[in-house]
Amino acid sequence: MPTSTPKPAALRTAIAESFRANVKSYRVEEMCDAMGITRIAAEESDPFSSKSAFVENRLLRRDLPALVLIAQRVLREWDDSDLESMIGGLSGRGVDGEMINLIFAADGPKPDIVLDDALNNRIRITRNARNCLVYDRPLAPEGLSWAALVDWWVTKTASPGKEPDRLAASRALYTRLAKSLDSEPEQQLFRAYCAEYAKAPDLDYPALIPQVYLHYDPYSHLGRPTLLRQRMDFLLLLPRKVRVVIEIDGKHHYAEGDRADPRRYAQMVTEDRRLRLTGYEVYRFGGQEFVGNTGSTWILAFFEELLTIHLGDGHVRHPN
Repeated sequence: MPTSTPKPAALRTAIAESFRANVKSYRVEEMCDAMGITRIAAEESDPFSSKSAFVENRLLRRDLPALVLIAQRVLREWDDSDLESMIGGLSGRGVDGEMINLIFAADGPKPDIVLDDALNNRIRITRNARNCLVYDRPLAPEGLSWAALVDWWVTKTASPGKEPDRLAASRALYTRLAKSLDSEPEQQLFRAYCAEYAKAPDLDYPALIPQVYLHYDPYSHLGRPTLLRQRMDFLLLLPRKVRVVIEIDGKHHYAEGDRADPRRYAQMVTEDRRLRLTGYEVYRFGGQEFVGNTGSTWILAFFEELLTIHLGDGHVRHPN
């Protein structure tokens, strides 16, 4: 593990040297394209003259977060102990532990859940299963992309013996997810994001997952206090175990009827602190921001900045 954060120039050189040692000259350009190390200049060097110079020139305008992601892709293709050591401490804090159960797109009554296998935390929904979706695949190191979610949906809904139509599946998945949204501001934010980042079934942008169960309390209807924030409005599962929660606050988050309610507000910010201390990032939109503001430019500006922070300047990891 590195004792200090490497400079971008040093990491660029390490990635380029890793290509030089592990990739044949005739495959360097192909591998660069596959890993999102795209061409940035009208003219570039020849990989047959110098593989490392070719790669390093393509990395020149990448910042440190983008270089870390590229290094992670390299290490998934081949081993390089020096490169691995260099980025070993740069994964970011993220959320400890592994994602086991992703229950989302809740639409209707709360599902009843039992543990089929307590040792492996394997769940089974015994009632109201049609009112939610359960993503039951291991989470990849890159997080959960729209392409991966479409893959899961295709498998879940495919007809036996019939070639799946991924574009139709992508549209059907979007429709099902949108159905779970309660308010017009939620729908507006989801439409804006998906129009930019989920417009094709193979886009490798993070999926914006709506109505995700965070806590599950089967006894809250029995007169016990209801857990705060049993569901998150939206969740992004990003690389390095980063989990981003996005909430849209209507008046009921901070008021009782038309009167301000300090107790509700205090509960909300207390829960925000708890989430942040466990590694989540929490971003809030006020419902009033959406009133009369029907365009998507301001929403996309937020997501552009957020994805740049976490994915680097070249967000598209596998351009289409």
